[in-house]
Amino acid sequence: MASSSGEGKGNPAGALYLQYAASYGTGVYDDRQWWPWLVPTLLGACVVVFAVEMYENDCPRHGSTLGGGATCVAGFLRRFSFQPLRENPLLGPSSATLEKMGALNWAKVAYQHQGWRLISCMWLHAGLIHLVINMLSLLFIGIRLEQQFGFVRIGIIYLLSGFGGSVLSALFLRNHNISVGASGALFGLLGSMLSEIFMNWTIYSNKAAAIITLLSIIVINLAIGILPHADNFAHVGGFVTGFLFGFVLLARPQFGWMERNELPETNQPPKYKTYQYVLWGAALLLLLVGYVVSLAMLFKGKNGNDVCHWCRYLNCLPTSRWKCT
Repeated sequence: MASSSGEGKGNPAGALYLQYAASYGTGVYDDRQWWPWLVPTLLGACVVVFAVEMYENDCPRHGSTLGGGATCVAGFLRRFSFQPLRENPLLGPSSATLEKMGALNWAKVAYQHQGWRLISCMWLHAGLIHLVINMLSLLFIGIRLEQQFGFVRIGIIYLLSGFGGSVLSALFLRNHNISVGASGALFGLLGSMLSEIFMNWTIYSNKAAAIITLLSIIVINLAIGILPHADNFAHVGGFVTGFLFGFVLLARPQFGWMERNELPETNQPPKYKTYQYVLWGAALLLLLVGYVVSLAMLFKGKNGNDVCHWCRYLNCLPTSRWKCT
């Protein structure tokens, strides 16, 4: 998710997913394969929304906030041309257009009762570059997950992780900043992949390789999130939400268990192991508490920066090369 006071920068969540695919699914348990249609649908929806963004932006008509005769990029696209690069280097609309269409804004959510922005911001993107990076990540991560677990479970994780990322982001957004993008939802899918390994620990034959590779992907992408104009709070919130939902939704039956209609009179082990039930209950409890507490803080107008003064460094780490706003 990109955070912006005039421009944004995307985060390539899951761009290294192909390295993990070789380790993922190496267990002895072979689940049925689902036909993936939800992920392509989500991708198509984000592309359509971006086209609407650019149509609404209409750079030739509305011009640039920079003034000084700044010209639109790719003017041959006419109404769909991009804002000047100095205003939006990601090839996209203005901040005003994004805010009009539902970008996340803490003050509007907390004080103007516009909670719908917690959902609408997931479908908006700051620019063409931001869109392409996120949609490639969605394909790399989402297709395989949907094939293994089906559209219902992956759809729930995607949407509620994006919502969780939006909530945490809104709690820490500065008053003048807005945030857009699907990165929170994408990090949720990454988080669910990690918890799925722990939840189904006994059926994996190459645990160490899977965990090390996936953790490397997660750490790299979170590290990129501390650069300016990237909303790392959305990434962290989405990741934690998806990690917990992975325990709730992605449990596999233990090896040796089969449907009763396949073995009607044969003794067999329980469908799930005891530790799976424990993890399921703990994750569900944490999700409920987390949602209730964070939403209560948000709609009471609490700003997370007032409670956690050092948390801002999770979102942007100032150096001699750049400043954090």
